[in-house]
Amino acid sequence: MKHLILLSCTALFGFFATAQSNIQLTNPIANDVLMGNYDPADFAANDVIDDPRVIASQLTDRINPDSLYSYLKRMSAFENRNTGSDTVSNQRGIGAARRWAYQKFEQFSAQNDSRLIPSYLQFDQGICGMTQHRNIVAVLPGRSLEGPPLNGATGIIIIEGHLDSRCDTPCDTSCLAEGMEDNGSGSALVLELARVMSKYTYDRTIVFMLTIGEEQGLYGADAMADFVKDNGIPVEAVLNNDVIGGVICGVTSSAPSCPSENDIDSTQVRIFSSGTFSSRNKQLARYVKLQYLEELVQHVKVPQQITIMTAEDRQGRGGDHIPFRSQGYAAIRFTSANEHGDASNGAGYDDRQHTSEDVLGVDTDNDGQLDSFFVDFNYLARNGAINANAATMIAQNACFDGGFEVEQINWHQVRVSIGGDWCPGPPYRIAIRTETNDFDTVLSSDSNVTIVEVTPGFMHFFSVCGVNDNDIESLFTGEQFIDIVGQNEVATEKKGIELLQNRPNPFDESTTIAFLVHDMPASKQASVRVSDVQGRIIQQIDQPLQAGMNEALYHHGYGKAGTFYYSLLIDNQVIDTKKMVFVAN
Repeated sequence: MKHLILLSCTALFGFFATAQSNIQLTNPIANDVLMGNYDPADFAANDVIDDPRVIASQLTDRINPDSLYSYLKRMSAFENRNTGSDTVSNQRGIGAARRWAYQKFEQFSAQNDSRLIPSYLQFDQGICGMTQHRNIVAVLPGRSLEGPPLNGATGIIIIEGHLDSRCDTPCDTSCLAEGMEDNGSGSALVLELARVMSKYTYDRTIVFMLTIGEEQGLYGADAMADFVKDNGIPVEAVLNNDVIGGVICGVTSSAPSCPSENDIDSTQVRIFSSGTFSSRNKQLARYVKLQYLEELVQHVKVPQQITIMTAEDRQGRGGDHIPFRSQGYAAIRFTSANEHGDASNGAGYDDRQHTSEDVLGVDTDNDGQLDSFFVDFNYLARNGAINANAATMIAQNACFDGGFEVEQINWHQVRVSIGGDWCPGPPYRIAIRTETNDFDTVLSSDSNVTIVEVTPGFMHFFSVCGVNDNDIESLFTGEQFIDIVGQNEVATEKKGIELLQNRPNPFDESTTIAFLVHDMPASKQASVRVSDVQGRIIQQIDQPLQAGMNEALYHHGYGKAGTFYYSLLIDNQVIDTKKMVFVAN
């Protein structure tokens, strides 16, 4: 996983990347499918299994921890998968690794009516002394080409993880860099989902992708994001998996990963995504969690806790979901609850991440066999099932294009009015949240107008989705909000700028400080200042102003406790100040 730090000129020299060019899929059939130029009948399964609930019921049994172990063991044998490593050898380096991954996709296709189309996404770019690079992709064609540009059957789903590995130095191609947690675990998950999911039939096309160049700057994901954008390929969702199989906490694990060294957490997974209010990325994360709770959890042996994080990634870190979000696509990152290190690699750094110690496990009894593992294959399989279940539901032909309005009609009720042109209409589902990143309530409605009971004294956020004939939801719309006034209070037109209470308070290592601009001032620049109880300034966050909801993300750090104050400033003049209280997790 990329560590976003400023590097010295010496470190930059030798791996600084030139602009990407000549981005292309090497398999013309894969290219045609992504462009929508294909006959779905050519990729029909002999035995069609398309009921999403039947698929969900089979996932946990078919995703095999032993298969995940076998992929990881094979990846470890390549020793160094650095983006600039050997491309000629069949035993060592990124070339051998990517050819092996391509062959696995070919093998899975042969096992499933040749429906899975392997390809490389090739692009030219100077990275670590190499000028040409290849992501490895496998395309599972959807059976429907009907639908609007987004929220219809034509929007593809990308399940990705980066294949490249590294040690401390970004372009060290000689060190042992097995990269089992970072990111052999995510790569194994993508491979296993390609094997399992290519048995089934989906309305939408699903792309399984292993990227390269992540460790030097997210370059493989950048190439794919540019490719789909430049070619007008609609993308409905991107599910990125990075550091997704480890359960042991390191000393320097990036907050809020884990509370203490050697803490074990094998029943929680974190989802990182950009934005909060009306964010397509957060809405995707909420959808993933909703589908897990409603469709998958009943079939699992060990339930997982899905934690929707406030920030887009761990503080100072980044991953392959970010290039897609930057292009306007809904993209999220799955990461283990516990990480073994923060990749800082400074003096006294003893954690495994970005070192030669990021291996599969150790031989504790000296019999020549690994018997204590750093990757938990059962945990990785459970996280794979969450991905597969979410992709299964998104891949159904459920759409929603309607706008909606929310209006308070009395002190405890809101009217939600829904309308649209392209999709057929009711039924709908209405999601409501208040103080956290999670939906508080999801209601079903068979009408274009629904009366919803609410709690006065809170700001409520509403979004809606369509429901298809199989009772599967589309992704949810962007949010609208309403500040619910209490009994005997009169709703009045708001003026000026209103500073809101931070949310969550606290929840993880970050909190969102929001303010509403009812009337735009002459200045287009604001700042949010955070201070302690003694008045000492901890951080000041510059924030461009826009009409409506504005949000600033404050990283307070894991385990922060105490009382703090935050102020909104316009032209260095304090507009309002509020208190926030953190209680250590």
